[in-house]
Amino acid sequence: MDGLAQISEKFAFLGTDFLCEFRKHAVQKSVDAKTELMRFGQHIKYIPIVARGLVKVYGLADEKEFLYYYVGPGQSCIMTFSSVFDDQLSKVYAVSEESAEIILLPVLSVQKWLNKYPQFNFFFYRQYELRYGALIEMLNQAIFHRLDKRILEYLSNKMTLLGKDELKISHKEIANDVGTAREVVSRILKKFENEGILTQTFSVIKFNRL
Repeated sequence: MDGLAQISEKFAFLGTDFLCEFRKHAVQKSVDAKTELMRFGQHIKYIPIVARGLVKVYGLADEKEFLYYYVGPGQSCIMTFSSVFDDQLSKVYAVSEESAEIILLPVLSVQKWLNKYPQFNFFFYRQYELRYGALIEMLNQAIFHRLDKRILEYLSNKMTLLGKDELKISHKEIANDVGTAREVVSRILKKFENEGILTQTFSVIKFNRL
């Protein structure tokens, strides 16, 4: 089943008329890993839904990245939703973590569907709920968890999202996502390696135990 058909099934409850319009206007796009999908200040013309793969949404300040959340299959980026109601520019960056398939919904079509098919709103409400929960969890970790625990949870969660038992990632990328210095990440990962928690080989990290 291709990405468009897969996402179409998610909205089957809206009926055949909606599905016909959805398939007519939705744009299916395949991208390679590390493809920039959105930049700060970019005009938003489409609402994205991930059909396959994983997309990282982050901010950038003083040349430092700050991870907001990941968007997985069947999910969308809430930071694009404001463009449906107001002609706003992007406030975030988005990049594919791996090869991905994205379904792009034209903003003008989404505006019409929200009025014509009120239950379509439920999808957006659910996305807000997911992202709000993720941001609250991120704040809790930043305030209450030690950095070494945050890094362990970050690596574990990312492996789960990607469906892999090992992760190809640089210390710099980890540092960007958790908001610390590369040297600090290297020191903590070396500590974990000495404790037998994980192994590192050429930027590949694998857990031995948790």
